Amino acid sequence: MTRKASLDGHRPNDRMEPASGGGGSRKSASIEGIKDIIAVASGKGGVGKSTTAVNLAVALAKTCKLKVGLLDADVYGPSIPTLMKLEGKPEVNEDMKMIPMKNHDVWCMSIGFLIGKDAPVVWRGPMVMSALEKLTRGVAWGELDILVIDMPPGTGDTQLTISQRLRLSGALIVSTPQDIALIDARRGANMFRKVQIPILGLIENMSCFKCPHCREKTYIFGHGGARKTAEEMGMEFLGEIPLEVEIRSSSDEGSPIVVSAPSSEAAEAYNEIAQRVVLWLVDSAREKDQGPIISL
Repeated sequence: MTRKASLDGHRPNDRMEPASGGGGSRKSASIEGIKDIIAVASGKGGVGKSTTAVNLAVALAKTCKLKVGLLDADVYGPSIPTLMKLEGKPEVNEDMKMIPMKNHDVWCMSIGFLIGKDAPVVWRGPMVMSALEKLTRGVAWGELDILVIDMPPGTGDTQLTISQRLRLSGALIVSTPQDIALIDARRGANMFRKVQIPILGLIENMSCFKCPHCREKTYIFGHGGARKTAEEMGMEFLGEIPLEVEIRSSSDEGSPIVVSAPSSEAAEAYNEIAQRVVLWLVDSAREKDQGPIISL
């Protein structure tokens, strides 16, 4: 027997512990049934992080044939319900855990399912931490190969808390080629390094606009900045996502471009990034199993 989830009983006492200001060790815990957790992050808003997280999750499910979950951790600006075309409130099982909602072969959870579409989230830190606890361990995720977390932009307390309290396998950084976005992308990458979370690499979104008539490329936000930043910081450069009208229109309709236009340049880029993520996870697991190699 199930019932609809709500925010009733939502109190700041039941929450993740706030992150400490120092780096070094972190007290992390896994979520039962989930093999790997990947954070999709950005140093600033407006760079296409959520769109990237959604298309990556769907590509991992459809192209890589994995069991995938998608968590919207952007409590103040949840966009997963719109991007994944999901409405209504999740049901609650007998264990009083919320059952994630599914579309495009991806299981999704967002604070947006629990509040009105136009309702603002006006919460202080403790309430946000409590909400994140419910959205992670208060959800019946089941058996997943990977959980993709759409992180809030920036490097504040929420980002630090998630990074320190969940056992993240790694993080992807999303940026545009613009210098101001790359400055914040560096800050985001350095935050993950400070709390000892591996960085899978940097994705350049809105890399160029290709004229639909003559196919000439225009680099609206600059060119090559993300690749150069990745090289300077010793990170992998995972790929370029072009600036396409179809990405915007398909996102507004709740149909990620990897579904609506699987042969498009953008969809192929997302699929390639998804495959690189899988290879990284396989290599990472192999290194952990082998342990350090000592040569005499």
